[in-house]
Amino acid sequence: MTQEGKQKLRGVLDRARRAGACPSVILTSPLKRAVETAEIAASILDVADDLIRTNTLTPTGSPERVWKEIRARKADEVLIAGHEPLLSTLVAFLLGCDALMVRMKKGALVCVDVEEEGTQPHGILNWMLISKLAGQ
Repeated sequence: MTQEGKQKLRGVLDRARRAGACPSVILTSPLKRAVETAEIAASILDVADDLIRTNTLTPTGSPERVWKEIRARKADEVLIAGHEPLLSTLVAFLLGCDALMVRMKKGALVCVDVEEEGTQPHGILNWMLISKLAGQ
């Protein structure tokens, strides 16, 4: 990750922290850039637990497998560090609308509240933050 990318990410994470983001668990792809992102997020958002590296978050993963992984953690708030195209399809899946088009720029954060913990999530989009909106 470039220095500029790290600076933009820190701005987004700082804004999210001030908005109340407080994940107890961070799931990350085992790939280098996602792990770097997760480490920066853990530092800024004061996540004490170790990062959980999972192959379900590689670019070819499926939203259904990620949902199973999230449910298995039984955490109130989970931060996910991964890659496209998985992240945008995951957001659509969590919102219960597979046809939804979401543009996930690098360093973007999306806050989705999931109301049900069944086999199919039913989420509500709270906010989406990109570096330009964080003043970066």
